[in-house]
Amino acid sequence: MILRNVTTITGKGTTDIHLKNGKMMPFGEVTPVTLQLDLDGALAFPGLVNSHDHLDFNLFPQLGDKIYHNYTEWGDYIHAKYKKEINAVLKVPLPLRVSWGIFKNLLCGVTTVVNHGEHLAIKDAPINVEQGHSIHSVQFEKLWKLKLNNPLKRGLPAVIHVGEGVDELAHTEIDQLNSWNLLRKELIGIHGIAMSEEQAKYFKALIWCPESNYFMFNKTAKIDQLKKHTTILFGTDSTLTGNWNIWDHIRLARKTNMLTDAELYSAVHLGGTTSWTTDAANQDTIVITKRKPDTDAFESFYTNDPADVLLVVHHDCIRLFDASLLAQLGQIDLGKFSKVYIGGSCKFIEGDLPGLMRQIKTYYPEAVFPVSAN
Repeated sequence: MILRNVTTITGKGTTDIHLKNGKMMPFGEVTPVTLQLDLDGALAFPGLVNSHDHLDFNLFPQLGDKIYHNYTEWGDYIHAKYKKEINAVLKVPLPLRVSWGIFKNLLCGVTTVVNHGEHLAIKDAPINVEQGHSIHSVQFEKLWKLKLNNPLKRGLPAVIHVGEGVDELAHTEIDQLNSWNLLRKELIGIHGIAMSEEQAKYFKALIWCPESNYFMFNKTAKIDQLKKHTTILFGTDSTLTGNWNIWDHIRLARKTNMLTDAELYSAVHLGGTTSWTTDAANQDTIVITKRKPDTDAFESFYTNDPADVLLVVHHDCIRLFDASLLAQLGQIDLGKFSKVYIGGSCKFIEGDLPGLMRQIKTYYPEAVFPVSAN
């Protein structure tokens, strides 16, 4: 596959990209059957990495109507006040909820998502789904000490919600976690709002989810300080505490000015190559989005939305494409794709997304989706 006339984040002017066996290659033999697309200066970059999501929780609306001190207070509150709403979503079978969580990410140009929670049986997903060694948290995981020190998982980083709050409980549980890390496992923290610079030194990485943090606590981690001591990754959390569109989350992070444009760009890509498993590497993915006129590459990147995604390539396969490319795609098998509309744009996405939405609505008629099928 040859992607002609594209703009890259670091390049000057337009260039061509040759993809072969899932890798960017120097130009060699080009045969008449090689698929070639002219992208007219569109922006090209590796697929995004959503380093924190709960794939089965993305049918929920945001739940909560005040500012909380810590995640246990929020959890107790929503289960008491929103019991009806929670039960309505949980009537949807788990595989359907997980499938929507995967589609949610693909629509945005995410090609690796890290699911946090119990291991899910996922087959033939159109993007990478990493699950790793998940521990929910110090407060909610009854056997967290045993799970943390499981010798069979010594080689895997332990991924855990920690410091999710603004009070002393949220701060001291970080020290509690570190003191019980008897095997000195690598730790990847999630949220870390109450984390100090000294505590950050004990973590391989911290996953920053600013929209979730501001929704629950009106505060987020001191990323400008913590980045000096640990690697910063980026996540959305589920729609329980944030909207479905990762680009809105990224723009909110940018407004804080706690990371430079280059650092934030790295945070939404690094998780695919440095912190999970070798299978998660996003070097075999590419996303093409519309290039905004009169902007540099970074500015164009940060103004993206799902409607701007023109092409998603993953493992040598086109997973999503904009209808504007249909004429150039020749003999592509449209039977593998379904047509949806988002933000006024028509997309073809691998799999039967309209059928999935219809199935979900038979269990949960109140479900609201950001895409339509007609």
